[in-house]
Amino acid sequence: MMAQFLGLKADHPNDLLFYRMGDFYEMFFDDAVSASEALDIALTKRGKHDGADIPMCGVPVRAAEGYLLTLIRKGFRVAVCEQMEDPAEARKRGSKSVVKRDVVRLVTPGTLTEDALLEARRHNFLTSYAQLRDTAALAWADISTGAFNVMPLPNGRLSPELARLAPSELIVSEVPEAELSTLVSDLGISLTPLSRASFDSAASEKRVCDLFSVASLDGFGGFGRAEISAMGALIDYLQITQKGKLPLLQSPVREAPDRIVQIDAATRRNLELTHALGGGRAGSLLSVIDRTATPGGARLLEQRLSSPSRSLDVIHARLSSIDFAVEQSRISANLRDSLRKPLI
Repeated sequence: MMAQFLGLKADHPNDLLFYRMGDFYEMFFDDAVSASEALDIALTKRGKHDGADIPMCGVPVRAAEGYLLTLIRKGFRVAVCEQMEDPAEARKRGSKSVVKRDVVRLVTPGTLTEDALLEARRHNFLTSYAQLRDTAALAWADISTGAFNVMPLPNGRLSPELARLAPSELIVSEVPEAELSTLVSDLGISLTPLSRASFDSAASEKRVCDLFSVASLDGFGGFGRAEISAMGALIDYLQITQKGKLPLLQSPVREAPDRIVQIDAATRRNLELTHALGGGRAGSLLSVIDRTATPGGARLLEQRLSSPSRSLDVIHARLSSIDFAVEQSRISANLRDSLRKPLI
């Protein structure tokens, strides 16, 4: 069993390995030491390796979501290893046969899908930043809702866009520069480097086309190489973390930088649009005006507040909708009542 654990751990040296043993996820060696400190759970031992005791700790499978959330918030990535067969099947091969196990998923800040680990009223964005010579682009997706966007980035626009989107995780090519590391650290974003191959524009275009079963991306819009690279790297990362079981993503939407009001990170923070200076949402403008009836409405309100439109037709359309809702108060009240009712 320990040989199996060490073999799986070798494939995930930088991740905590949740090794399924019956009703528990067990951790061993350095993983156990780190997890016991982070989760404040007992550190025990099981057997010996090279003459030394093997540290061990575990968490119940039924309560794993809470422990996962704590680990993710403390900066860990978790590789979830499940039993791939019934123990009875393993015993048929002999008394010393080991149950087949494999890593079925990597849990990272930007790839959470469990409802219990997500805030229903806000997006959980995974972002990807690509820079090709003198061009750059940012792609982002929320795999819990399927939203998938991309935009070209003029010079110096990465910081304000990350502040606007407030993603959980940013994917970059190779080891990031110190300036970028400092930026994401200040914004509380987890930084994940990928190999340059993940950002190759030709391979990225094929990944995007394969995902949406199309021969060309022309039907989605005129994407530049950097935009395709950013989207392709994001999809590659999802293939890695979800072990090939890609979530359902909507067709990519290209966002033009000149269509929204540009707000730098410092101004956004001082305006307290979505977060108060002291941290958290309480006391922010969003907390004062949010009277939405559904999680989807709350996410849309935050998106529009964080990204004010500069397009007159969009602004007029939104104002017309508000006029209608105010004037037709009975319809608005009935609509809100219907939205509050659970789906059957």
